[in-house]
Amino acid sequence: LTTLVDTPGYMPGSNQEHAGIIRHGSKLLYAFCEATVPRITLVIGKAYGGAYIAMGSKNLRTDLNYAWPTARCAVLGGEAAVKIMYRKELQSSENPESLKKQLIDEFAEKFENPYVAASHGTVDNVIDPAETRPMLIKGLEMLENKREKQLPRKHGNINL
Repeated sequence: LTTLVDTPGYMPGSNQEHAGIIRHGSKLLYAFCEATVPRITLVIGKAYGGAYIAMGSKNLRTDLNYAWPTARCAVLGGEAAVKIMYRKELQSSENPESLKKQLIDEFAEKFENPYVAASHGTVDNVIDPAETRPMLIKGLEMLENKREKQLPRKHGNINL
């Protein structure tokens, strides 16, 4: 199971909740958690919040997790995070747009950087996009004989 991730996250709001975003997202989580085949994830763009977790993050016991240098991995995107974390500073600033841009750049460097994710172990390796195919092939070859044993049970508990 190879997943290429570029997700800005789940859209917040009551419309999404009424449309069943939690129910549909839980189906994807369940499928990833139940999969016993080799699982490789490659973050090629944005990977934010719960949507990234549902797309095959290390939290779901993915076997290999790669990212391109241009990837962005974080709980929130920089703009949303800055609006929340620095609301008062932005309101009282004489030049809020300039400050906002500076804070977004700082947030991106400190928290969204794929090398930071790799240092925390949420990404195994940051790879050059030109090396994507060989790295995926090498990973699949390494995991070719993977056998994942799960405890026996009568049935799963999927949220439909």
